Amino acid sequence: MATKYSFEMVVKSKPSQIHAVEEELEKFGRKVGLSEDDIENFGIATTEMVNNAIRHGNKNDPSKTVTVKFQKSKSEMRVIVRDDGGGFDPDAVADPLEPENLFKESGRGIFIVRMLMDDVQFKFTKEGTEVILIKKLS
Repeated sequence: MATKYSFEMVVKSKPSQIHAVEEELEKFGRKVGLSEDDIENFGIATTEMVNNAIRHGNKNDPSKTVTVKFQKSKSEMRVIVRDDGGGFDPDAVADPLEPENLFKESGRGIFIVRMLMDDVQFKFTKEGTEVILIKKLS
């Protein structure tokens, strides 16, 4: 992907930082000409993954950070969210549509993100977990 525009930010693992990420994403989206629908969908997906990075990846440890990178080319937009956590098995996440999971208060994030994006990739290294959200642009 030949990146035309990109922006990177690093936030502390505090839930209060999610709003700052969302604001920067909205600014970036408007600057690069994304539709309001795409900005909204990326906002939902990105805040969900940043929340997961803070809560599950970094275990709410404010000394750890989450890196968020926005990249836009002519044909697609990507958001990359990286934490310092040990990773997880995305295939082992419970299906939120199963009857026993319908009324649980959590467990829908990855499902929702997969519905909003064209592709969601997970990379696990000893440095942490990286989630790549990809949306093709028309």
